[in-house]
Amino acid sequence: MVFEFRLIMSLLTASDFSGGFERPLLWSPTKGSVGATLLQDKRAVLAERLRLIAVSHSRVRLASSLSAEDQVLADIILTELKNTGNQNIDIFTLETGRLHQETLALLEQVKQRYGYEIKLYRPEAGQVAKYVNTYGLNGFYDSLEARKKCCQIRKIVPLDQALSQADAWITGQRREQSVTRTELALQEQDTARNILKYNPLFDWSEAEIWAYVDLYDLPVNVLHDQGYPSIGCEPCTKAVRAGEDPRAGRWWWESQDSKECGLHVSPAPTA
Repeated sequence: MVFEFRLIMSLLTASDFSGGFERPLLWSPTKGSVGATLLQDKRAVLAERLRLIAVSHSRVRLASSLSAEDQVLADIILTELKNTGNQNIDIFTLETGRLHQETLALLEQVKQRYGYEIKLYRPEAGQVAKYVNTYGLNGFYDSLEARKKCCQIRKIVPLDQALSQADAWITGQRREQSVTRTELALQEQDTARNILKYNPLFDWSEAEIWAYVDLYDLPVNVLHDQGYPSIGCEPCTKAVRAGEDPRAGRWWWESQDSKECGLHVSPAPTA
């Protein structure tokens, strides 16, 4: 009940306490402002980036959270790259055990659309049970330490497993997404795993992502139409108001500069 109260309070506006309830205007995808020629050029550059990654490595993994960004990457990987024989980019997602049902429903949609089954990596049941016994099921609300411990068990350890045989990995991160990502580079060194990490959408705008989604009719999470720009685990994600930072709804009870789970730790860019 405590976390439900926090969520309700976080969505209330000042007018809610001055005699009436006013539903806040929520975030919605930026659409309709990208020309077709520009989008086709951006797609061609993105496809070439992915092709170069594919031919430069033998075991590449796309870490997909099933976000709109990851769906754009998957579309090119599973159509253009697969059709040209570059089949060494595999796609996986971290099934933390706390994802929205709307997120999980996308797995079947991807399978139906592309004939491809995204591989799932899950946390170790014993570690989850130990965490719950120590902190409680939703203990991550109580301290930053408890929240990071939960992310470690449900995300970082499964990610390490997913990348254990990879020589490079790909993310859907963009510079626009957060104050913690403004210096994002195309290519970084993942020093924790001693492999390269690529962010091929680093210079894409939100409008360009959604223009691509609309043009190619990509399957995306229905929660995007309910005010969710960034979607993680269900208890740690809420809708955000229009004009807020796109990641304001992630770990919404914490300060803005701590809103990362540890999957992306800002390593130094490479040449």
